[in-house]
Amino acid sequence: MRASERVRAGYNRIAQDYARHRDQTTSLPFLERLSERLPARSRVLDLGCGAGRPVDAFLVERGHQVIGIDISEAMIALARRNIPQASFHRRDMAGLQPGDYQVDAVVSFYALIHVDRRLHRRILTTARSFLPPDGLILVTMGRSDWEGVEDFLGVDMGFSHFDAATNRALIEDCGFSLLFEDRHPDNLPGATGSHPVFLARKTA
Repeated sequence: MRASERVRAGYNRIAQDYARHRDQTTSLPFLERLSERLPARSRVLDLGCGAGRPVDAFLVERGHQVIGIDISEAMIALARRNIPQASFHRRDMAGLQPGDYQVDAVVSFYALIHVDRRLHRRILTTARSFLPPDGLILVTMGRSDWEGVEDFLGVDMGFSHFDAATNRALIEDCGFSLLFEDRHPDNLPGATGSHPVFLARKTA
């Protein structure tokens, strides 16, 4: 099975369980840091939006216009039901093309880690093309240099990511200036780890 199809099939199977267990508070401090830098009614693209909560719900409540994409049909169905004020579409972020969207910010929580890490540079560069000068990106990335398949809520799930230092350098190489780096606690019950989270601004 292709890696992307494993991720799609896995999230289609566990969509309800993941949405039910996904922590609703751990992402909020990072979203606050993003929102305070955005003009009112900014357009925000969420790559790997899942069921829309808490990320897209927070942004909509702050008055922003949200577009979410996800590889899983089941997740998109939940997001549309949960956040009807936003616009959600079934798309694979690895297939995005430069200029597909024009937004003020891009966010992505716990999604890029499921995409072949050899595509991370292209995805970040493509996301940059969606942004105006000084546009923002907020993204969680891998905490270690590893790729493989693990049990994830009872399904085989693919993971592929670099370590934090490589991710930091990659973001800067793709034309962004870091505003802050922190650690985002893992967002499922019983998880005790964390992943690096970066907020960065598009450079000229």
